Amino acid sequence: MKNPSKLAIVITGPTASGKSDLALALARYFQTSIISADSRQCYSELNIGTAKPPASALAEIKHYFINSHSIHDNVNAGLFEKLALSYADEIFQQASVAIVCGGTGLYVKAFCEGLDQIPPVPSDVREQLRHMYAANGLSWLQEQVRKKDPAFYQQADVRNPHRLLRALEVREATGQSILNFQQQTPHPRSFQILKIGIKLPRNELHQRIAVRVKQMIEEGLFEEAASLQAFRSHPALQTVGYREIFDWMEGKYSREEAIQQIIFHTRQYARRQLTWFRRDRDIHWIDAADPDKALQLVKMKLSDLES
Repeated sequence: MKNPSKLAIVITGPTASGKSDLALALARYFQTSIISADSRQCYSELNIGTAKPPASALAEIKHYFINSHSIHDNVNAGLFEKLALSYADEIFQQASVAIVCGGTGLYVKAFCEGLDQIPPVPSDVREQLRHMYAANGLSWLQEQVRKKDPAFYQQADVRNPHRLLRALEVREATGQSILNFQQQTPHPRSFQILKIGIKLPRNELHQRIAVRVKQMIEEGLFEEAASLQAFRSHPALQTVGYREIFDWMEGKYSREEAIQQIIFHTRQYARRQLTWFRRDRDIHWIDAADPDKALQLVKMKLSDLES
């Protein structure tokens, strides 16, 4: 049974849309904490390339699931669901409102609805597919997933080999799409949920992405990637912002070309995020230019819960 006095506010939307700033504003207003729903910000070794909140914000407001793990740890949506629910319980001991903020769609879904248990993948299947990926590269992996799980491929981050390999493993081991294990009846939660999505015109989003990438470069993204080169095969580093710089280090791009590739691939990622979130009819969309609308929505929700 839901506890009408507890509310989780989920702030989501595409990258660079202003989620973190809105989450901070709400956390200050309600004197509460934030749970990150970002699949990369949990890694302590990855900072600039994951667009973590600044140190001042982390010092002011308690953030969960940021700098909580090492890239040597096995982190996935199932683990996030378990941890995020425990974080929410901890927050609700002190406050009636908790903030969840992030753009990783599967993590948001895991927190709000839960995930079905995916059957174990035999180790020989996993090892064979990983060996074939290592031998044939990303384009081969993309084509395999496109052929064998087209529904997943249409909404996936196709430049994230970890997600693609996982989908291919499940397909080979179970004969089913990984989506079948993500579309179950929502698991009941002991608290209320209000989902708020941030939207803005495409040209403005594209401009924000370009500005953010250039800011990351100025803050030392190339240097950060170079310091992590020994771990470049890790799934968290096979993502936008790091892979392009590794390619630059191998001579595949000039420095400026690498920057433009990061901007281009980040825009592609934002489009996939929007495709995912637009399917969720529970999200209340607000304009990025009108963040006060979020506070109005929260107050209305709290008023409804109290009535």
